[in-house]
Amino acid sequence: MKVGLFIPCYVDQFYPQIGIASLELLEKFGCEVSFPMDQTCCGQPMANSGYSHLTGGCDTNFVNNFSEFEYVVCPSGSCTMHVKEHLHSKENEAAATHIRNNVYELTEFLTDILKVESIEGNFPYKVGMHQSCHGQRGLKLSQMSELNAAPFSKPEQLLSKIKG
Repeated sequence: MKVGLFIPCYVDQFYPQIGIASLELLEKFGCEVSFPMDQTCCGQPMANSGYSHLTGGCDTNFVNNFSEFEYVVCPSGSCTMHVKEHLHSKENEAAATHIRNNVYELTEFLTDILKVESIEGNFPYKVGMHQSCHGQRGLKLSQMSELNAAPFSKPEQLLSKIKG
């Protein structure tokens, strides 16, 4: 399975260990992972600030870097949702559509595509987990807290598979 790993600009600059861990995790589950060295921002900061007309360069670069992959995986719900909903290309809309239809947030990819049933390892610590707004409402990674419905959480589902 050929996977392009998209590391958001904020992860690259502030939390590079998340990018490395994402790569190692995907490889552990048998993915052939590539990290396109020319990747940059998805354009979300500009779009969210009201400057969506300035995202064309980001879109073109994203399509150029990720159109060859079967899947694109990203360890950020916000960036994944932005690509799913806003990536377009005047030069190659077919490639942009392919990417939009095949980009996944990391936990979504592990649960829905790879269907991970077990994770080796031990993590004997208590942690608090933030269910991101884009992950909950946009990507439906977990149940929205304000709805009266059966609870679910793909990130918690994965964490429950680790001993500890």
